[in-house]
Amino acid sequence: MRNASLIGLGLAGFAGLVFALFASIESEHVEAQSAANRAVESADAPKAIGPYSQAIVANGFVFAAGQIGTDPKTGTLVEGGITEQADQALKNIASVLKASGSSTDDVVKTTVFLADMNDFAKMNEVYAKHFRPPFPARSTVQVARLPRDAKVEIEAVAVVKK
Repeated sequence: MRNASLIGLGLAGFAGLVFALFASIESEHVEAQSAANRAVESADAPKAIGPYSQAIVANGFVFAAGQIGTDPKTGTLVEGGITEQADQALKNIASVLKASGSSTDDVVKTTVFLADMNDFAKMNEVYAKHFRPPFPARSTVQVARLPRDAKVEIEAVAVVKK
């Protein structure tokens, strides 16, 4: 009985040691990821209007925050409709990607948020002018409302050029 108790204690101690070791490795991994993250800011794109970055570079990718059709010089939505706003949103993304060391040619995934799905075809025409085959994977969804009552917001994930 005593031997069984000692074995149990030994196994519990060993399990605790293994747990502590993996916790330490995971902690170092998280710290290494955090240290490798880099915020991106482009003067040629609208400044962030909240507690977020225009983009973050991490693990070889650029994660660009959503952009609406804001003119970076005036800070207001461009005049016109979905066509003009989609064009400006994609220009803003291109500026952020350039500042990160990437470009629209390196985009692998986008998400398009539309205030009205009836604008899909017009947005798609503009979108096709900013990307070349192979086109990025994409999701498009209609949302109830966008910042500043914009008609479209687009976010992107791209590979960082080496």
